[in-house]
Amino acid sequence: MTDLALTGLHTRPAQAWGGVRLVPLVRREPIEDLRLDARLHDAEFGVVEVDPRTVYSSYIPHGFVASWTRDGTPAAAYGTQLRGPAERDRAPSRMPLRFHRRMARRAGRNRLRFLPLHLALEGYLALHFGGPEIAWEEWSRRAINRGLSPRVEEAYTGAAVEGLHDALRVFEIHPGQCGVLVYAADALAAAFVVPHPDDYRALHATLVHDLYGELIYHYAMLSGPVPDFRARIVDATVRSLADLRVQARRQQEEWAAFHDQVMAGGLLDADYTYQRVHEMGGYRLSRFLPPFERRRENHIGELITDGAGRLAYLKTFRLSENQVRRGHLLTRLAACGWNLADTAAALDVTEPELGLRVEAAGFGHLLRQDVLDRYRARVRHGRR
Repeated sequence: MTDLALTGLHTRPAQAWGGVRLVPLVRREPIEDLRLDARLHDAEFGVVEVDPRTVYSSYIPHGFVASWTRDGTPAAAYGTQLRGPAERDRAPSRMPLRFHRRMARRAGRNRLRFLPLHLALEGYLALHFGGPEIAWEEWSRRAINRGLSPRVEEAYTGAAVEGLHDALRVFEIHPGQCGVLVYAADALAAAFVVPHPDDYRALHATLVHDLYGELIYHYAMLSGPVPDFRARIVDATVRSLADLRVQARRQQEEWAAFHDQVMAGGLLDADYTYQRVHEMGGYRLSRFLPPFERRRENHIGELITDGAGRLAYLKTFRLSENQVRRGHLLTRLAACGWNLADTAAALDVTEPELGLRVEAAGFGHLLRQDVLDRYRARVRHGRR
């Protein structure tokens, strides 16, 4: 397990629109030998063949194509085509489906097509997907035969997040900008990083089509306007233009330090478990899962890094407290071999209380009905 670092990126002052705050990330030296572009699909609802027995179904408006060179020479993005508002907002006469082969697959010798964010979400949904490895008597026959299938989670599109569309529309893109961190009511919603400023300009608008968690949706809807970043320079410290530049740079550095240590600390300071997905020349595509610690930020995501650990691409999704609770519960069950008595002892609760937690988390179908009824009766009568 290791933390997440925004290596090669520098934070710039935020811009706010209503309850949404956007914090730009810039590179002094863009990555030239890896480029990203989007491929819009003819249907926004997709079905992905994860393996011969498992499919992933979701809202998938576009895919990303990564292009790279093996000798370090500049790579060119193939170009991004975005539909206009009239075409995107027109109600479909039917609900078309698009079928995909895997989350990430080769599209040429030095090109890889992958489904942004869904690579990370599929990793979360697949968490201990096989269910109990030992047929303990408490688990239902369905749990033994089918595991957690089907596993379902809910999210909101960026178009439903209050103020996000307008914030992205009026946002001033900085010179050298290669990424952004999105906040709702100053709660970190998502991070998005690409290799090159031209990639960011082309893909900036795709943020409104991404998926965001329940917490972010409600924060954006209920929040009042967040304060703008304001630099404060004491007049007495400025005697020349050189002094003004020094003080302006100091304000910028202080803001960046505050942001990275405090506002983005929940994302950057956590210990993540990484899973390698694909090798791309000198780059590696991976996804990560958080430690599922209760009552703190937990983000899932995917990233591309080079051999030196420099971050080329990043996209994250903030889990709601209910999603963290489900991840925490599944992780503890798996760590204890799906033995309810051992898991209850590890969580310092009674076995009936654990059984009802399993049900409250949406996994009640995994337990036999008579076992659940017995747990309810014991909790109701205060028996352990």
